[in-house]
Amino acid sequence: MSTDDRVAVTTGIARLHAAPALAGPGRLGLVTNHTGVLPDLRPAAPALLESGVRLTALFGPEHGLHGTGQAGEGGAAGKDPDTGLPVHDTYGCSGQRLDELLRDSRVDVLVYDLQDIGARFYTYVWTMFDLMVSAARTGVRFVVADRPNPLGGTVSEGPLLDPAWASFVGRAEVPVRHGLTCGELARFLNASAVPRAAGEAAALTVIEAAGWRRAMGAEDTGLPWIAPSPNIPAPRTAVCYPGTCLFEGTNLSEGRGTTQPFEIVGAPYIDARFAPALAELALPGVRFRDLRFVPAFHKHAGRTVRGVQLHLTDPVAFAPVRTAVAMLATLRRLYPDDFAWRDPDGGAPGTAGRRPFIDLLWGSDRLRRTVDAGEDPLPLCDPPAEPGRWAGDDVLLYP
Repeated sequence: MSTDDRVAVTTGIARLHAAPALAGPGRLGLVTNHTGVLPDLRPAAPALLESGVRLTALFGPEHGLHGTGQAGEGGAAGKDPDTGLPVHDTYGCSGQRLDELLRDSRVDVLVYDLQDIGARFYTYVWTMFDLMVSAARTGVRFVVADRPNPLGGTVSEGPLLDPAWASFVGRAEVPVRHGLTCGELARFLNASAVPRAAGEAAALTVIEAAGWRRAMGAEDTGLPWIAPSPNIPAPRTAVCYPGTCLFEGTNLSEGRGTTQPFEIVGAPYIDARFAPALAELALPGVRFRDLRFVPAFHKHAGRTVRGVQLHLTDPVAFAPVRTAVAMLATLRRLYPDDFAWRDPDGGAPGTAGRRPFIDLLWGSDRLRRTVDAGEDPLPLCDPPAEPGRWAGDDVLLYP
């Protein structure tokens, strides 16, 4: 869409701000972070208080309430200086411990308002899931203040997660790129995985994002882009992420510690062959530029590495998961003695008792085994069905 064709979307939290009764009665807890703003960029928590909402507690996900933590970091519990409300850190908290946290907070309703980016391994949706499970067990009502999926809602990619590989980067049977909003995903999970974990479904309400259509990308919504986490600075980063996040499971840098995370990948052993080999694949919607970069932190920090930058020529045609899987197969073919997978703790491959992190990201060991065998992994990228079909059409909220 051109700028003139944009349709302003009203987020679920903006609708709640205008009509507090949408959340129902009782004491409200807000699951939020720096992305939880109204369209005019006012933070939702103080705005809800000013509108008369009985907000009594805040809950932060990975990266913390203010989004300052890096990957694998939560935030500090305590008191929010802007609202005076208690802040509960949910990152790394699940099961009985999370049940106790909810009971101690004394909330009657949990309102979830976080900006997701449409990939199974982005942890905000699993914070949502864990809280839905605890809400079902503790009798707390659960409300999702919905937001658009910045990747749109017309495409799915990748297989469903195998439950044997469930983790905090994937709790339930969802494709790598799922094509749903958080509200739709909550509806799917509440009809399937939540009852399995909690014994019953949560009392779920979804406040829909008015005006969103499935064909819209982030820049079509009229909403401001706020980096959902420190390494997703722009919409184009989010478009690459469902694919290039898989490089977290390898010994290549995925661009953390640079200004272009998830748009560039590289390692000290990459040479001049990589970019031309990728160009020969003629993958749709993307071109590859040979480059060198020095990560300031994370993998290969302080070292010059060589790799490629993904330049999107057609974001609609671009298939991030298939692209990344083709890149992994090319790396194994070109650099069989150097390319390697990482374990969940970042240690040496094959650490006893640890599953390679790529298996957790992919949702099974099939990608790793296929690439290592020198077989074609691209058929693994086929989705179970288009959005709504894999989850069931009854979960869809938007045309």
